[in-house]
Amino acid sequence: MAIIGPGPDDPENDNYDPAWRHQDTPFRRWLLEKLTAAGYDNAAEMARGCAPSNRYHGLSTQEIYGLAIETGATVDDVRAAHKADLAEWAREQELRDHPDLAVVDADLDRIVRPA
Repeated sequence: MAIIGPGPDDPENDNYDPAWRHQDTPFRRWLLEKLTAAGYDNAAEMARGCAPSNRYHGLSTQEIYGLAIETGATVDDVRAAHKADLAEWAREQELRDHPDLAVVDADLDRIVRPA
C-alpha cells in the first residue's frame, strides 16, 4: 500500500499516524455511510483511502466537491463531516498529551468502545 504523504523518515511526516489507515474515525464512518447509500460496491475501500488524507492533508476544494458529488451530499455536509473529524482528532491529541493517567485511561476506553 502506498504511503500517504511524505516517507516515514521525512520530517514532514511527524504528524502522520499510520494507524489512520485502519482507525475508525467520524469522517470514515460518514464517508462509508454516504458512499454505501450512493451504491458504491467499494465504499469501504474508498472511505479507507480518503479518511487518512482528510486528517493528514486536509481536503482541497476540488476534493470536497468531488466527495459531494460521489456521496450525494452537499458541499457544506462534506465540510461539516471533515471539521467534525478534525475536532475529534484535536481532542484525541489533547487527551494523549495530558499527563493525568485517568484521562489517558478514559481515552483508551473511548477508543476501544467507539460511539
